[in-house]
Amino acid sequence: MEVKSIFEGISDEDVNRMLKCFEARKMTFKKDRTIVTNIINVKMIGIILSGSANMVRYDYNGNRNIIEKLEENSVFGEVFSRLGSDISVVATSDCEVLFIEYEHIIKRCKKGCSYHSMLTDNVLKLLSQKIVYLNERLEVLSKRTIRDKLLSYFELLASSSPKRTFTIPFSYTDLADYLSVDRSAMMREIKNLKDDLVIKTNGRRITLISY
Repeated sequence: MEVKSIFEGISDEDVNRMLKCFEARKMTFKKDRTIVTNIINVKMIGIILSGSANMVRYDYNGNRNIIEKLEENSVFGEVFSRLGSDISVVATSDCEVLFIEYEHIIKRCKKGCSYHSMLTDNVLKLLSQKIVYLNERLEVLSKRTIRDKLLSYFELLASSSPKRTFTIPFSYTDLADYLSVDRSAMMREIKNLKDDLVIKTNGRRITLISY
């Protein structure tokens, strides 16, 4: 069963009690501010309470690669991000983030609280979902051409829509960085897909027709 939130199945009263026990901290960040850097050394789990952010990495030439789009209830931290020490999380809108020290989640609860066990179970399920997501992204990036990368990514987004219509969760600039391709070349290929009647577009709203 897919888990949408780290607190899924836990009452608001128990969540508040838990956050107090864990000494959790809420912080706000303005758009374009860096939330964390060098994420592999951050011994906390971050939860996006509102707003959105990108998990990003820069290569040796300063090119930006977007690893993941983080939205409300998304979780990030060392345990979810074993992809290198140079990964950062950057706010793409004003957002509020909750930080919990990782050891509070994994250590045995002295009181044997049922909600603590449920929280740990949710973390494990979220980690499993993250692995599936990363495998899907690797499948997209393994495609040799920009056209094939776009179609592979669009197919993933369309698979959850009966009408095969979806909204790209990135700006086109961010989409190019997510696919690790040149933006101008990507936009030309999107135009080619439209001309070939493979897709219809309305801004970032895409309908995948056939291919």
